Amino acid sequence: AITSLPVLPQRLLLNPLPDLLQLDPSLDLRQRAPNGLQGDLSIRGATFGQTLVLLNGRRMNDPQSGHHSLDIPVPLEAVQSVEILRGAGSTLYGSDALGGVVNVITAKPQDTWQARLRLAAGSFGSQQQSFLFSGFHKHLYQSLSASRDFSTGFLPNRDYRNLALASTTSYASTTVDLAYADKPFGAENFYGAYPSWERTKTWFAGLRQGLGQRTEAALSFRRHTDLFYLFRDNPQRYQNHHAAESFQASLRRRDPLPRNFTLFTGAELFSDKIESTNLGRHSRARGAAYSALYIRALHRFSFNAGLRSESYRGAFDQLSPSLSAGYWAASTLKFRAAASRAFRLPTFTDLYYRDPANRGNAA
Repeated sequence: AITSLPVLPQRLLLNPLPDLLQLDPSLDLRQRAPNGLQGDLSIRGATFGQTLVLLNGRRMNDPQSGHHSLDIPVPLEAVQSVEILRGAGSTLYGSDALGGVVNVITAKPQDTWQARLRLAAGSFGSQQQSFLFSGFHKHLYQSLSASRDFSTGFLPNRDYRNLALASTTSYASTTVDLAYADKPFGAENFYGAYPSWERTKTWFAGLRQGLGQRTEAALSFRRHTDLFYLFRDNPQRYQNHHAAESFQASLRRRDPLPRNFTLFTGAELFSDKIESTNLGRHSRARGAAYSALYIRALHRFSFNAGLRSESYRGAFDQLSPSLSAGYWAASTLKFRAAASRAFRLPTFTDLYYRDPANRGNAA
């Protein structure tokens, strides 16, 4: 079942994106710091590494660690809604979609000009600024947004700065998304009783191209860096620096068929790599193809069957079948049952991390 959380009707009540996610009781959001600095998201008891996060349908899960999957580099001003899929979604979306999927959708082009500015200040040196400007000319649409959130911290070494910039350019059936986020923050007691400090940065670039009414091709690139000092006042004593990059290409098609049948098909390519002072240098690639059939009958019944094959290291390693059925007993009451198989690809931290108390398993 999919739920949509709109942003616009309650924009003034929200600050970062996690504020919106907390409005859905099916989501378990655990935050180490306020205002979306770092958080772990789970659905239906799954871990943060078993919940898939998307931005306009493209993967944001970090190959280094699931702790960074909510580093979404777009200001809340640029977000139109968030879609939540409860239950396994690996048939359509692949790895990590065991508990569910969260898809952040940015605002679609509109035939109006608009500008918004928001300022706020509060205790503990808190300052917030955000703006959005969008306009159009014939078939060209442009949106620019930015946000900055700053605080000296409610405790020593809990200061932070959260900066996000985003741009969306649309011309006819082509859309280009660019985004950047920078989050330096004091991490006192985040990972034990240490006066730590951390800084994460995220770059994102995406291209969506409509190929008629039924087909869409997409390319996306995500780079994420993580600089960590165990002791803020003595960085050389222990530090980690990770730089992870992900590339995704996809081709998706939706075909309406007679008798309320709809066929969904698609193919995807993925590539991940990392350079790290702790994890080393590694890369991996995989490809996938899927097909799903949706049937709606008698305005009360629905059926969905799908299959995904994901190839890793040159072999067909994972098959993800799914089967579901639904019945509308009333306009506000639906019964649903589903069976599926989902999987999770280990992060580079799972595979290669080493310290005196932990050792990854690359086998």
